[in-house]
Amino acid sequence: MIRPTVTLAYAQTLDGRIAARDGSSRWISGAESLARTHQLRASHDAIMVGIGTVLHDDPRLTVRLATGRDPVRVVIDRTLRTPVTAAVLRDGAGVGTWIVCAENAPLAQRDALCATGATLIPVPEDANQHLDLAATLQLLAARGIDSVMLEGGSRLITSMLTAQLIDRVAITVAPKLLGAGVAVFGDIGIASMAHALQLHNPVYTPCGADIWIEAEVRYVH
Repeated sequence: MIRPTVTLAYAQTLDGRIAARDGSSRWISGAESLARTHQLRASHDAIMVGIGTVLHDDPRLTVRLATGRDPVRVVIDRTLRTPVTAAVLRDGAGVGTWIVCAENAPLAQRDALCATGATLIPVPEDANQHLDLAATLQLLAARGIDSVMLEGGSRLITSMLTAQLIDRVAITVAPKLLGAGVAVFGDIGIASMAHALQLHNPVYTPCGADIWIEAEVRYVH
C-alpha cells in the first residue's frame, strides 16, 4: 500500500494524560515545546485531527511559532459535523482544509462546507461504520501528500494505532501530574507485554522543562 509516512505528535503529563478531567489541555507543554511542535508541523505535508478535536479545541492547525509553510489541514469527520465557523475554515482557511467524510455524508452540509473553500474527500466505511483510515491515507498519497502529522484526538490515535498506520512518534512529556484525566489513547488490542508496540531508536531531547521523545514504531505481528 502506498501511503504517507505518519508521525504521531502530542504532549502529555508525566502520568500519560493529554487533558485534565474537565477537558482542558492548554497548556500541558512549555513554550519551547510548542515552538518545536510548530517546526514539526512545517516539516510535514499535512496535519490530521479528528472531529472531536475540532469541536472541543477549535485549533487553527497552522505554523505560527516557527518559520515555514502551513501544512494541509485534514479533518476526519465521518458525518460532517465541522461547523462552518471553525478556525480551520473561517477567514479563508477553508481553501487549505480537506475534510474526510463518509460517502453518504449529508448533502446539505457538504454544500455548506464546500462554500468555505474546503475540499471534501469521501471514503468507504467498514462494517462498524468507521471510516477506512488506510483508504484515507492512500487517497492523501494520491493527492501528493507524503507525510502526515497526527495530532489527535484520543479516538483517532487509537484507531490509527489499531490499524498499524503510525510510523513514528514525537512525544512531549511535561513534568506535571493530573491523576484523573484524558488518556492518550484507549484499547489498541494488546493483551500481553509480548505484543507491546516497540519504540525503536528513541532520541530524548530536553526542551525547556519538558522532554521531547522521538522514535520509530514497530508492530509485532
